[in-house]
Amino acid sequence: MPEHDLETHVRALLRALDPDPAREGLERTPARVAQALRFLTRGYEEDPKKVINGALFVEDYSEMIVLKDIDFFSLCEHHILPFFGRAHVAYIPQRRIVGVSKLARLVEVYARRLQVQERLTTQIATTIEEQLDPLGVGVVLEAEHLCMRMRGVEKQNSAVVTSHMLGVFRKNVQTRDEFMTLIGRR
Repeated sequence: MPEHDLETHVRALLRALDPDPAREGLERTPARVAQALRFLTRGYEEDPKKVINGALFVEDYSEMIVLKDIDFFSLCEHHILPFFGRAHVAYIPQRRIVGVSKLARLVEVYARRLQVQERLTTQIATTIEEQLDPLGVGVVLEAEHLCMRMRGVEKQNSAVVTSHMLGVFRKNVQTRDEFMTLIGRR
């Protein structure tokens, strides 16, 4: 959608919400909101597979690799309100490793879309599995949802934890436990 179309919709929204939508403080709001929404949903413009494929390396390493505490910000697709938190990603390579910064980029690509946390968790794990063919993948996301804090049940100290385990992380309790210990979730 062209930028000016987004601005037109935001302008209409302001007319519906505010008794004085033409006041000085709201004058440039449609452009600012359109720009912010484009930024917050820029993940649609990126191919997650290309993010990983650019940094694959053959390496004789078969122990767990964990990247934890990856900050992320996303927008809930149900209310277009932010949810944010930390992602923890692990995999056990079979033949190929990936540059660790690419794991953080992968989280970012999927987080910068209209999302639900459950799908975000699954998309990260599934893409790693498809692109690396590892022995297993584990992904845990911990997030705070403003749609729960600012409206609805208004629970201020709640967090949502989701996980997606594939391969040996799903089949082997010891592998899963090692991952959870390394990310501090025991």
